[in-house]
This record gives sequence, C-alpha cells and structure tokens, in this order.
Amino acid sequence: MAARLSSLLAPERIVLSLQSAKRTAALQETAKLLEADPSVVNFQGFYNELLARERLDTTCLGNEVALPHARTEHVKKIVLAVGRSTNGVLFENSNQTVKLMFVLGTPKNNPTDYLILVGALCRLIKDESSRAALMAAATPEAFIATVIELENKLLGPVK
Repeated sequence: MAARLSSLLAPERIVLSLQSAKRTAALQETAKLLEADPSVVNFQGFYNELLARERLDTTCLGNEVALPHARTEHVKKIVLAVGRSTNGVLFENSNQTVKLMFVLGTPKNNPTDYLILVGALCRLIKDESSRAALMAAATPEAFIATVIELENKLLGPVK
C-alpha cells in the first residue's frame, strides 16, 4: 500500500459541508459515504465498531482534525471518507471543535498499513497552511488535488 492518502480518496467519499454539528451525527454523515464502497463487506458492523472505538477515547488529533477509525473484519481493504465543517463539530469527549474529519476503516489483519496511513495524515495536516488549503478547497475534486499537492511537497511526486 502506498503511504498516500490521495490513493484512497474519491469525490463521492468527501462531503465538504457537513450538515451535522454534533459528533455522532457528523460521524454517521461521513461514515455513510462508505456504505456503498465494495471494500466494506458489512457497513453496519463497521459503523458499530467505529462508534465503539469513538466511545473508548477521543479520536481528535488537535488542530481541529479528528480521525475516527476502526480496525475491523468488516472491511476488505483500507477505506477512507472525509467530512468537513466550516462551523465545526463539537467532540464533547475531548471538548474540541473539529472541522476536518477523516473516517478510516482498516482490516484487523493489517496494522502496518494503518500506522503508515495515520503517520502520513499527521504529517499532512500538521502545518496550518496545509489545513487552510484543505478548508479552502471548493469541490471534492479540488480537495483531492490539494491532498496530492501537499503529498508531493512532503514525499516528492509519484514516480
């Protein structure tokens, strides 16, 4: 697996204006983008594990970014959906407001790719100008193009 988030992104799995301001509703709104993904073999099972993980501990990374995730047998390969909120979503379990939510499902038997991906995401969003560029993207396609541009700065162009 490539350590590039862009390889997992698709316009139909990105919502740039979350309607929900509450954590669980926003999480559902974003996760639902994965319901039709062929790599998700049991969406309800995946979603239930996502909620269970979220109850254990906050998935906020700081800087208005959250990474709700589940390592589960309900996905065949890593899946990713993105939710963005201009006003922010309150993650009451950490008392943080989140504007970018990356919902990740990863197979239980593949912790290495999961860790590589989380590391790549953290590097991508640590810079305020990078987060601002992601917040400014006008369309899902522009969001993906911004991710590719940021990855190329960090990792060099794809060979």
